[in-house]
Amino acid sequence: MGAMGEVDEPGMERLTLPEVLHALSDPTRLAVVTQLSDAGELSCGHLEVSVAKSTLSQHLRVLREAGVTHTRRDGNQRWLSLRRDELDRRFPGLLESVLGAVVRAEG
Repeated sequence: MGAMGEVDEPGMERLTLPEVLHALSDPTRLAVVTQLSDAGELSCGHLEVSVAKSTLSQHLRVLREAGVTHTRRDGNQRWLSLRRDELDRRFPGLLESVLGAVVRAEG
């Protein structure tokens, strides 16, 4: 556990393209990323995914450990957001390309 209310996350310098791409390669994780992109920040309980809570926890861990998401604790709730600025600095255009591909595939 990092600072009060914070969950340990890799520093920007530790983000690797294979880990980020792996995190973005799963349909459930991609759905989470898309929802966070649209909403800015969501509590874990407000994510619309069709997997069991334990399975969702595993997906969220993969996203966090790859450096895709930021998790903020507030009491017993966890709030998720994308680390968009850091990802854009480290891998310019990657997140927009992935999110754009999702929109095109759904449209």
